[in-house]
Order: sequence, then structure tokens, then C-alpha cells
Amino acid sequence: MRHYELLFILKPTLTEEEVKAKVDFVKEVITKNGGEIANVVEMGTRKLAYAIKKYERGTYFVIYYKAPPALLAELVRNIRITEDILRFLSVKYENKREIAAWERMVKGIRQTIARKEPREPRAPREPRVEKVEEQPLTEE
Repeated sequence: MRHYELLFILKPTLTEEEVKAKVDFVKEVITKNGGEIANVVEMGTRKLAYAIKKYERGTYFVIYYKAPPALLAELVRNIRITEDILRFLSVKYENKREIAAWERMVKGIRQTIARKEPREPRAPREPRVEKVEEQPLTEE
């Protein structure tokens, strides 16, 4: 089984019951086709970067799951049929480093980038002046 992440955006006009029904529908498609759901994260309603089907906002959800590769085609087919899902993105985690990051995200551990201590600002540079040796002028 492979590790996947599914992000999808629902229409903001849906009621809480309809939103729950759509999320349950996606979870049901995953579990019926041999997948195991690790975590479901509701990211809330947010402003979209651009209008999608005349909607300026959308309700974001992320589902982390393990599944056989054949499940992905069935999941995409079902999501495309559902009109209340504005956009979706499925990501597969392949190597050990990515899978370790997937496991941290499932547990809800935020990833941080290790930052070095701030450096002291550099002193302004002085203009470089080249010294040219003066040669006496000689008349020939």
C-alpha cells in the first residue's frame, strides 16, 4: 500500500450536513476500495486565489490515507462526478523521507525549517582604489 494525500475544495454554499455528507462520501470511496484513512483535516473556509465556477471562497479538506495504486483511478472518477467539489489534488509519497513527512503530518506535527542564528549585519564596504605608479614623462 502506498501513502497518499488528497486535498479537495468544497463549495462554500453547502450546509454543515452537506459538507459532512461529501466528506463521508470521499472517505467511503477510499475505504470500499481497500484504502485505510489515517487522518482527516478540515482547514476551514478560505479565500481562493482566483474564482472557480464564480465562487470566491471554498471549504478545504485534506485526507491522509494508504491505498493500493488501483484505488486512485476510482477515487478520481468519483470526485470528478461530484459537482460540489470545486478542485482536488492527490499527492503520492514515495521515498522514505517523504513517507516520514507524511507520518508527521498525520500526527499533526508541524514541520519547521531549522534556521541558523541571525548574522550580524556587514559593515559597509569601502570603495576600492587601485594605486597606479606614476612614471616620469621622458621625451624621446
